[in-house]
Amino acid sequence: MAQVSRYYDVKRGPDGHRYLSVKVTGFSLLHIPLLNKSTGFTPEERRFLNLEGLVPPHTSTFEEQKQRTYQRYLQQVTDLDKHEFMRALQDRNEVLFYGILADHLEELLPILYTPTVGEAVRVFSHIYRYPRGLSVSTLDVERVDEMFANIPLDDVRMIVATDSSAILGIGDQGFGGMAISIGKLSLYTAAGGVGPDKTLPVELDVGTNRQDLIDDPLYLGVHHTRLTGAAYDEFLDSFVEAAQARYPKAIIQWEDFARGTAFHVLARYRKVIPSFNDDIQGTGAMALSGLISAARLKGETLSEQVFVVVGAGAGGIGVAGMIRSGLMRAGLSPAEAASRVYVVDRHGLLMDGQPLEDHQLSFAKSKADVEGWEMLGEWPTLYETIQHSGATALLGLSGVPGLFTQPIIEALHANAARPIIFPLSNPTANVEVQPADALKWTGGAAIVASGSPFADVELEGVTYPVGQGNNAFIFPGLGFGAVISRAREITDGMIMAAAQTLADQTERHGGLVYPPISCIRDVSLRVAVRVARQAIFEGVAAEKRIRNLSDDELCQFVEKRFWQPHYLPLRKAEDAQMLL
Repeated sequence: MAQVSRYYDVKRGPDGHRYLSVKVTGFSLLHIPLLNKSTGFTPEERRFLNLEGLVPPHTSTFEEQKQRTYQRYLQQVTDLDKHEFMRALQDRNEVLFYGILADHLEELLPILYTPTVGEAVRVFSHIYRYPRGLSVSTLDVERVDEMFANIPLDDVRMIVATDSSAILGIGDQGFGGMAISIGKLSLYTAAGGVGPDKTLPVELDVGTNRQDLIDDPLYLGVHHTRLTGAAYDEFLDSFVEAAQARYPKAIIQWEDFARGTAFHVLARYRKVIPSFNDDIQGTGAMALSGLISAARLKGETLSEQVFVVVGAGAGGIGVAGMIRSGLMRAGLSPAEAASRVYVVDRHGLLMDGQPLEDHQLSFAKSKADVEGWEMLGEWPTLYETIQHSGATALLGLSGVPGLFTQPIIEALHANAARPIIFPLSNPTANVEVQPADALKWTGGAAIVASGSPFADVELEGVTYPVGQGNNAFIFPGLGFGAVISRAREITDGMIMAAAQTLADQTERHGGLVYPPISCIRDVSLRVAVRVARQAIFEGVAAEKRIRNLSDDELCQFVEKRFWQPHYLPLRKAEDAQMLL
């Protein structure tokens, strides 16, 4: 087994079972979250690791530890309190943290991820307690190689990096974006099977355009406006080169970059280092999967639908692009697929002649496309677009709460007996329409899924499930599949495989648009297997051991490497290897 940290190695004993060969003992060992078992150290481990007297005398089972800690968690008052409690646990005892998260994943997902992580991002500098991950700023980017050398993990496979310019729907959050990188990687481990010592959260602190943050004496990031242009590119070039040198097997997930920057960064580095952008590709795959399932619930196909996507940022264009690709995969020509996708932004329907960004151009409609439409202004409004396009599906990625008004929903319903309505903006406060209103205004006919969790809706004695279109159904399995296959590139085919797998898994749960969150670990495993298979098929899998495996053998290969939260035995390394 490869060394994963300068503080310990993972080895196998004569019986074939894994154990940790630790190079630190005593007080120092207790302050390494992945080694600390707290009250769970065995009497033998306490003795030879110099822990006697440093922990309580009773040796707790893992179940006892989980029960004790979860009871304390339930005593926290607000969701932010609960988030802070779990994060503090992660920084103290990481295996226990993941044990509780795995047991209560459906309950804890909205606490550690959206929507609560949005609030944690906002106040990150004010609740900061413990260092985690890598922070690269404009003050020290020239020494990024040295900074990577300071990271004690030696075999990182999954990096989540953000410049915090467009966090969820709350915009520029400066250094606070580190919380989103930490939260995403928690799900890579809990839902996606990537070992926690194979992950690294990264904050790329290029400044902030928020004057209130710059003026805040407690703000932890650099106190200047954001880098742009060539200086920004040079900053990221330095980071990518250093990341490749330190961790040649790592995948990078680009996270929460502003709209134009997100596409620029993805295009610049996609062929340089295996990487993807979750806001563009993960959101697109998640949305496409839900649309396939929603069309199936209607007894129709994806290619029979007409789609209006509201919001032309990274998420909206990513979704529109994925829908277009899905339509072509279903047999439509590029022109036919394009004719069924309409993108609306703040000025109305994207049209030729508007000041569009590069990533929006291919979705612009011509005057011929809207010939005969009745319009009050120069560009078709959202209402007019729905009315004249014959739209049957409406997706919101605008971040504008309440944007989908009753007349808009009713116009959509006029086109389709069962309209598809996906208000996907996060956090909850930014949702375009409340699911209850969408169902009420359509008499229960709508098929609804939201980006944040909502309770099922009761309407006239009938219960309507509200699916959660959560990227966590996609990115953990996508990343794990790329890691397992040692993909040299994250291809469009791999993204499409993730989307189709999620749709296939949803079909097992009749009547739903997305599976229950409680199934996310199994979904991620299936996604990882299909993604790895696609990487093999496209010739981008560098992992030779999987190339000739059957489907069952590949599934077993992935399952065997799916990290599980349980304590491994600790043994002291040879004296010559000891650090402290």
